[in-house]
Amino acid sequence: MDLTPADAPAPGYPVTVEARLDEPLNRWLWLVKWFLAIPHIVVLVLLWIVFVILTVVAGVNIVVTGRYPRSIFDFNVGVMRWTWRVQLYAFSLATDRYPPFSLQRDPSYPAELEVEYPEQLSRGLVWIKWWLLAIPHYAIVSFFDGGPRVFGLTGILALVAGVTLAVKQRYPTSIFDFIMGMHRWEWRVVAYAALMRDDYPPFRIDLGPTEPAPAAPPAPPAVADDPT
Repeated sequence: MDLTPADAPAPGYPVTVEARLDEPLNRWLWLVKWFLAIPHIVVLVLLWIVFVILTVVAGVNIVVTGRYPRSIFDFNVGVMRWTWRVQLYAFSLATDRYPPFSLQRDPSYPAELEVEYPEQLSRGLVWIKWWLLAIPHYAIVSFFDGGPRVFGLTGILALVAGVTLAVKQRYPTSIFDFIMGMHRWEWRVVAYAALMRDDYPPFRIDLGPTEPAPAAPPAPPAVADDPT
């Protein structure tokens, strides 16, 4: 597993997951954010049911035409974007700004998620990438987030950050960077399993608030001067 710092050159992946640590943070608000987010959670449960149904519809369309319907794609990205905002607010505890009830982009909010729309997708991969090919990633993501009876690593680190915030009135930057890396990995896997991309997610934690810069192409070899 490669722990790549956010400022290191790395191949770009067509799923962008970014956020900023929105300081200063209230020392005690983190204790009730999960409760304040309940209206969002109720709506998101319904939206994710629609997300799954539309993903099946999109899969059928990909098999027939090789394309992901753009309207379904935009809706599903919106559900992911909304969920990521709530995740940052209520569970990563990195902002005190209440998330908007919206599927649309909001550049003013300190969390952003985008997926590049693919013009063409493999018809054959539809049958296997969401379960067979993604199994190794599912195992890692389950460690990050935990199962129904397990408190995952992201939750443990967020709890540590909350306690530190209560005691020292600051959110440890190192914890935030690592949590961001885990969430970035998770959302790449979600996009892949939801048939949005054929690009296989990298086994790499890209730490920090922003996506790593794409690796620069290698310089062309120098051409020797002709002595004649």
